[in-house]
Parts: sequence; C-alpha cells; structure tokens
Amino acid sequence: MSVSTIPFHVPSIGPEELGEVERALRSGWLTTGPRTAQFEQEFKQYVDSPFAVAVNSGTAGLHLALAALGIGSGDEVITTPLTFCATVHTILQVGARPVLADIGSDGNIDPESIERCLTGRTRAIMPVHLAGLPCDMQAIWKLAHRHGAFVIEDAAHASGAHYDGHPIGAGPQDTYHASDAIVFSFYATKNLTTGEGGMVVTHREDLARKIRMLSLHGTTQDAWKRYRTDGSWYYEVVAGGYKYNLSDVQSAIGIHQLRKLERFIQVRARYAQMYNQAFAGIDELELPPDRPGCRHAWHLYILRLNLETLSIGRGEFIRQLGALGVSTSVHFIPIPLHPYFAQMSLADYPCPRAMELYPRILSLPLYPAMTEEQVYYVANCVRQVVERTRKSKFIAGVAAGDSVSPAELGLLIEADGEHKATVHRR
Repeated sequence: MSVSTIPFHVPSIGPEELGEVERALRSGWLTTGPRTAQFEQEFKQYVDSPFAVAVNSGTAGLHLALAALGIGSGDEVITTPLTFCATVHTILQVGARPVLADIGSDGNIDPESIERCLTGRTRAIMPVHLAGLPCDMQAIWKLAHRHGAFVIEDAAHASGAHYDGHPIGAGPQDTYHASDAIVFSFYATKNLTTGEGGMVVTHREDLARKIRMLSLHGTTQDAWKRYRTDGSWYYEVVAGGYKYNLSDVQSAIGIHQLRKLERFIQVRARYAQMYNQAFAGIDELELPPDRPGCRHAWHLYILRLNLETLSIGRGEFIRQLGALGVSTSVHFIPIPLHPYFAQMSLADYPCPRAMELYPRILSLPLYPAMTEEQVYYVANCVRQVVERTRKSKFIAGVAAGDSVSPAELGLLIEADGEHKATVHRR
C-alpha cells in the first residue's frame, strides 16, 4: 500500500444519492420542500420521535433549541469542556453563560460534576455524546428533573447510537426520562451526511412548532406552502427568527444516507473491533471506552496514549503516523484552552480530567468507505510507532524518579533524546 492513501475521512456517497439530487435539481424546487418533509418523516421514524425539524447545521439546531426554550441573558447552561466550539458558541449567542462540568472516565460529561455546577441560574444541561458513545442520561435526567432544568442533547456524533434500548432521539416512555430536544449533525464527516445539515427531534409539539417557525425567519408559513398552487401568499412575522432551514438538494442526499445508516453503523462497529483486537494487550495504548446496554455509533475511534510509557508526545506520534500515510485528528481541544474562551470566565473552570485526557488522545480513520486492508494498515502503523518509541523499563523507571549512574545517564540520553532536557533537570 502506498504512502498517503488513507485520509481521515471519506464520505460514502452512492448512485442513490446522486440520482435523488439530480431529481431534486430537475424538479424545479431546490430549497425546503417535499424532499425535506420526507427526510424529516423518515428520520423521526428511524429514531422513534414524534417530531423532527430539519435545519442547515447541528449548530443551528442547538441555537434554535436554546432560543425556543427561552434561554437567554442571566441564565446558565452546563456543558462539557471536551466538545467542538459550536456547543459553547450557541450558548453565548443566546446571551446565556456556559458552565463547564468535568468529564468522567469515558470522556463524556460527568453527572457528579454537573451536580456540583448547578446553581439557581441553571436553566439547561447540554450533554455531548462524544464519539457516538451515549452519556449517562438517566443520571442527567434525574438531576434536570430535580432542578427544573431543560436538557438539550448535542447528538452531533450520535446518529445511530442507542441508549437504554432505544435510539438516541427516541420519544420518552414518560416525561421524567426525556430530553427537551436532541440535535443531530449531518456535516460531511458524520455517520449520516448531507454535506451540511442537521435535525432537531423532540417529544414536545409546542417546541417543534416554535423551532420550525424560528428556523424560517420567524414567519408563519414556509416558502413551499406559500408557492404551491393551493397555497396562500399571505404570511406574518411573529418572532425574530433565523435562516436555518435545510434545502431539498441536501435532503435528497440525507434520505438515502439514512436508509444506509444501519449498514454504516455495522461497518464502523466491525472496524472498531478490529482496532481493539489489534491494540489489545499493548501497555502503551488504551482502548476507547464503551458502555454496557448502549449501542456505540462509532463516529470516532479515539485512541488514548499512555504517554509515560512512550519517548514521544502525542504531536510527534501523529507526525510519524502521517509520514506512514495515515491521517489522524484530535477530538477535542478543551474549550478553556482556546484563546477566545480563555479570556472569558470559562478559563476559570479547572476540569482536571479533561485536561489530563486531552494531551494523550488521537482519532484514527474510521468510516465505511475504508477497506479491511486499510484498517489493518492503520493498526499496523500505530503498532510500528509504538514499537520504535516505546520506553524501556529502565527509561520508564528514571522518568518515575529512580536514581541513575553517570554511565547509565549517557546511555539514557542517547536512547531517549526527546527527554534529554528532563534528565538534565534531574
């Protein structure tokens, strides 16, 4: 296999999507219309939710959910530090204050840390299902119910994930065990893609109606209804709204991506298991967590490096994989480390577990367009980098503070050049 042949992601677009897009283009109706309505209908059936509203991004969906719930100035919204900036941006955009609770061992927001962050100003909790692994929603719902807070799930990674026997996004068995809104992303790298796009699902008819209205400039009718031959030209603007609707061209892709999603999830799970088997028993590596009773969507395969056993850091590990033709990424740089957020009070949240985890995570390629040969190649490249950068027991002992003779010190510096400065400081 030649070098530079395995990108981090390649979408799985087939003749079904191409054909549907062509039919949409030839239909004469390109913006929100019949295909978007069909996509919404099929998606809500897939996740078993009574209401679904298609939007032009997952970020738009989060913003709409917050706005529709009336969250704004003076309110606090608790979320995780280990997420993409969009999660926090939307809280700021409605004028609320983001509050960062720390993560648990699985990388998801920790309910115990959420409880410590609750105040009289807390209006909502926004958990993020990192990599497609569901959060501990029972604990989060219990906290929200007790505190009178809304729950908005950031399910950008979780299309196809299941929690407690039900799809993420499913309507509640009772309102005690329910989120107010669940927001999915259909960005280009996601398990289900429309290029750009998203979906908000909810069990609340009033919330779905308000989200739809706000997504269309705050008007009482969308263009499809106004311009049909049996439609009315009359509409009213009843609220300050946004331009967040999803087009029929994008929905044409989503219709067929959704129909393939179960197969996509199966392939992702199989490839994740292949990685797990390849890395099992390697002390320098820690496998991604899973949760019993859930179905991981495996949007990402986030490998953890045990850096104390390696002679290089995460950045050099990524560079060496790149030299072997394997593209990787990092999910995510914690929110407080970004300059924009650091100047805010967000920098005051310590989140020690998130900060400890961040330097040692990297995401490997994982997508249905990969072949098994490529998965094996990526795994072998990871093992190769580990083999050539593995510390000896002697070096590991010195790093832990053991004494060393001058002769041994010279050997150590020669074998472990990256840690030369550390050794001299001792």
